[in-house]
Amino acid sequence: MYQTRIYTLRTTEALERYATVYWSRHIASMPQFGVTVRGLWTAHDRDAHRLVALLSFREGVDPAEFTAAFVASPEFAADMQGFDLNDIIGAEELLLDPVAGSPLA
Repeated sequence: MYQTRIYTLRTTEALERYATVYWSRHIASMPQFGVTVRGLWTAHDRDAHRLVALLSFREGVDPAEFTAAFVASPEFAADMQGFDLNDIIGAEELLLDPVAGSPLA
């Protein structure tokens, strides 16, 4: 199973820090929870301040349970140290099922 997560940040500077510093930490910490970060993108419209992440879940990993466990973990706390969570002003999640023949299926 895959999931897109779309985060809206308060400023361009917050987006840059979140994308380059904090998500790079998540790339390293999420696999121990059964999740792989497949890609990160920023919205083409620089004024949108959006980061899009594509995650994949190992068989048997429930996305909601992962999120609860990860956010409560010392790994997440370490990943986010120094980031003001108030700079995230919106978050959306969308679960995805691959179509047969999809390159990521």
